Amino acid sequence: MKLLKTLLMTPMICASATALTPLSALAEPRPNILIFYVDDLGWQGTQLNDVDAPCPYETPNMVKLSEQGMNFTQGYSAAPTCAPSRAGIITGQHPGKLRYTHVLFDRIIKGKPTQELVDPYLGSHLQLDALTLATALQDNGYHTGHVGKWHLGLSSSLFGFEFSHEERGVHRKPPDRTKGFATVDDPKYPLSQKKYPPFSTKKPDGISYPYDDVTETALKFMEESQDKPFFLYLAHWMVHWPAMTRNGELLEYYCDKLGQSFPPKSGAMSIPGQNNPYYASMVTTVDWSLGRIVDYLEKTDDPRNPGKKLIETTYLIFTSDNGGCMSHGQEVLADNSPLKYGKSNGEEGGIRVPMVIEGPGIPKGSQFDGLVNQLDYFPTILNLTHSTIAPEAKAALSGLDITLVLLDGAQQIVDAQGAKRENLFWHFPHGEDSMKSALREGDFKLLKNYETHDYSLYRLYKNGQREDLEEMNDLATDPEYAPVLKKLSEKLDRHLAENQVEGPYLNPAYSGKTKPAAEIQVVKFHAEKRLASVRLKTSGPAIKTAYVIYRDKPGEKKSKHGKGEFDVRIGVKMPATIASSGQRVSAQIPDGIEAYCFLLIDENNYQTFSDIQLAQ
Repeated sequence: MKLLKTLLMTPMICASATALTPLSALAEPRPNILIFYVDDLGWQGTQLNDVDAPCPYETPNMVKLSEQGMNFTQGYSAAPTCAPSRAGIITGQHPGKLRYTHVLFDRIIKGKPTQELVDPYLGSHLQLDALTLATALQDNGYHTGHVGKWHLGLSSSLFGFEFSHEERGVHRKPPDRTKGFATVDDPKYPLSQKKYPPFSTKKPDGISYPYDDVTETALKFMEESQDKPFFLYLAHWMVHWPAMTRNGELLEYYCDKLGQSFPPKSGAMSIPGQNNPYYASMVTTVDWSLGRIVDYLEKTDDPRNPGKKLIETTYLIFTSDNGGCMSHGQEVLADNSPLKYGKSNGEEGGIRVPMVIEGPGIPKGSQFDGLVNQLDYFPTILNLTHSTIAPEAKAALSGLDITLVLLDGAQQIVDAQGAKRENLFWHFPHGEDSMKSALREGDFKLLKNYETHDYSLYRLYKNGQREDLEEMNDLATDPEYAPVLKKLSEKLDRHLAENQVEGPYLNPAYSGKTKPAAEIQVVKFHAEKRLASVRLKTSGPAIKTAYVIYRDKPGEKKSKHGKGEFDVRIGVKMPATIASSGQRVSAQIPDGIEAYCFLLIDENNYQTFSDIQLAQ
């Protein structure tokens, strides 16, 4: 049962929603919502926001979408990696607030003696009591569907999606990526009869594309949504690793364009820059998929609105889960230049993403240069669809409604009280070189570096003009910018505290630690009472926070991603009871749980795990 319940749709829209919605929009039929979500596509990985050297990847359908809608030049993901960004979009809550900040599900990370800090433990799946956008819209009369990548544990069918299809489609690794491309009579990936871009002297009529189950299933879902408005979350697996394509004609096109031999030689593609023909092929394949979706919307009558095509009654949101992934092992994938770094980093290359929204009432060819985050989608979609949720659920949303930007040409994003947005923040307590929190405000970017215990400050723009987009000139130690550093660091710390973010923690195994860490003396299990307990050595600090984590029996790990039988409790951390002394922790172990371990945070902020214990 959801802890946050949505309210049934009523004829009267709540006052706050009406205040932010143009009156003309309220008279329109309830629109369809389509989120087209790409995996690992960076801000400089399309032809939308070309700065400096032009992007060689051809994305005509993305460009066409921006010409039909609004391009956001400072669009940001909720996090620098995919799972927390997806959690942010689907719940409308900041990943730091959700304590869902990376992709390391159900992974006990014990630090090395050389590491001062360790990642916080993340549960095996998104909390089942989280109110999702799908549940909210379903409760308000929408037909909800998810196609493609989920990556939030369990299955999207458990989170408000009536239709769930999580297959990979055409993005499935072949035995040898240099050969065996799709053919017309391919049993799984037959080439299309119709020809599509790109055009070349070799292929003046265009090329065929292999059958893609993700795209075709999305089209089928829309076709079958006859009597209700639909919400479709289409999440491609591309352009994530593996770098591959089943489209031999497209790969040959990019080999020619990038001056490389076809077929490519086996091994890693190591040429720097945007020169990987496999990666380029994936980008253009995603663009082709977008084109298929838009073409369907343009040609198909809306069954609920006679005389209108679906494109006239659908808001389409195009974006990516994080910045471009620059490499995988020895293979060079993408280049986010001039942005610094890429996926898994709080610098611009890891969080700035392409973002376009098209739909009824949005001026064609428009552009918004203010700060926008994917967390803004949830409240905006609620407004655009005239949907309501419980007041406490609405108050929990982290983003702001951007309806006035989309429909009324507003140049500022404001909250429900009319206050202008000042900043955005991120929290990523993971990785040896990337444990950082970040804040964007005005022309500036602040990074809080946990490993070096200091800050970095960059002026990306000066009076709205590009200044240090590359984040190369650190102003943190410049006396002239001391007031800016103080102001922004205080704001960032306030965000982190208000959202009760977690980690990083101190590593009890660190050889250079200057404070003692809690040490486990003994772990016991009382079988009759099914009570587990752990006692600490009295010489160490007391425990301030404690959890028990239910585990699979060692050697019997089961699926937690929607295939086969699974127990949704496995891998989730549950609060444990701390004795008044702070030296003993206990937890009741439910029937059916075969193993467990304790997770302890002591008063010195060290994170300690017990060994996995059998509940017997």
